[in-house]
Amino acid sequence: MEISLDELLASREARRDFQDELLRRYPGKTLVCLTVVMPGSVKRNTQSLIVAQAALSALIARFGSDMTAMQVRDLATGYEAYLLTSLSPLEAKRAVCHIEETHPLGRLFDLDVMTRAGEPVSRADIGLAPRRCLLCDREARWCMRNHTHTREELMARIGEMIDAYVG
Repeated sequence: MEISLDELLASREARRDFQDELLRRYPGKTLVCLTVVMPGSVKRNTQSLIVAQAALSALIARFGSDMTAMQVRDLATGYEAYLLTSLSPLEAKRAVCHIEETHPLGRLFDLDVMTRAGEPVSRADIGLAPRRCLLCDREARWCMRNHTHTREELMARIGEMIDAYVG
């Protein structure tokens, strides 16, 4: 099911509101947020659900004993999961970056860490370079902003990654 730009923007705002609510409900905890990298107007499909389940399994395996709570939302605008942990924001960011860099589908996981005050922790905060593009060696954000690759090229690469994973 395709979503509109307005729906996508509204979902981002709703996600931010939900993050704020979780941080209020669990004071003193660090929030880890999962979404799936899926270009285009279809955010929920078989591929995105395979990626989401792989990411969720990796998060549970890594944070299991450090997890305070977890919330999952399977929406038309995409799969979302929220994990609260007693780890410090920097420890949590190191853990999610390790997952993103070592899991076979990790490049398709968007794992964000929010401080107890609701501020995002960046890769630079833990001494890491920005994420690379799926298709070339440039910074991912640069390629995204400049529309360097077509949606079809990106989806073909994503399909290859998922096929190799489930293969």
